[in-house]
Amino acid sequence: MAIFGIIYQSRASLAVEVDLELVLAVDVSSSVDDVEARLQRDGYLRALVHPYVIDAIRSGPKGRVAVIYIEYAGRSFQRVVADWTLLQDLKSAEAFTRRIANSPLSSAPSTSISALIDFSVNQILTNSFTARRRIIDVSGDGPNSDGRPVWDARDDAVLRGITINGLPILSSRPDPKGFAPSAGVTSHYRRFVIGGPGAFLIDVNEFENFTPALVKKLIREILDPARKLSMKN
Repeated sequence: MAIFGIIYQSRASLAVEVDLELVLAVDVSSSVDDVEARLQRDGYLRALVHPYVIDAIRSGPKGRVAVIYIEYAGRSFQRVVADWTLLQDLKSAEAFTRRIANSPLSSAPSTSISALIDFSVNQILTNSFTARRRIIDVSGDGPNSDGRPVWDARDDAVLRGITINGLPILSSRPDPKGFAPSAGVTSHYRRFVIGGPGAFLIDVNEFENFTPALVKKLIREILDPARKLSMKN
């Protein structure tokens, strides 16, 4: 135990201090067709370099956040598209989005939000950053359908001091297999997915409206609730 404690303290002392460690988790399950996948990714590419988002990042005590971008589907599919990166200005945000843009879109069957949460927790616990606030930001158009119960994964994450926020997407488009859109996705996220200090969700009515909802969500996540940023409406 003493040896483990020394290793842990050494890792913590070398970690880069940031205002927030943020996991951006993006649903690429088979219910998301090519058009929706592109709209969703383009939303992240635009939102991450939005002036208000950059202002929010720079407003914190450290003026920087650490971000990772992950695509997920079933229990065995979690793909790191852009690994942990320090965002502190427009230049660093643009470099991060270029890495996302240059990666091919992926897809896989099923939806395991629980496996995604477990994977994301491990990414947070083993990265080279440290922050008082740690958030997993989950977007998707359907409920957990694979892996262990999502509320168990959520509760385990919350016990580690990690908050999970949700961006459920309400789509009127049938999925690529012809099935009707998922009903009650917002309720599922509210009851079983989000949790932890200050947890919230913002639902998106159609993939075409993804970008403005994401901008709003990122600003709310990045800003410390104890601080206020004066911005134009």
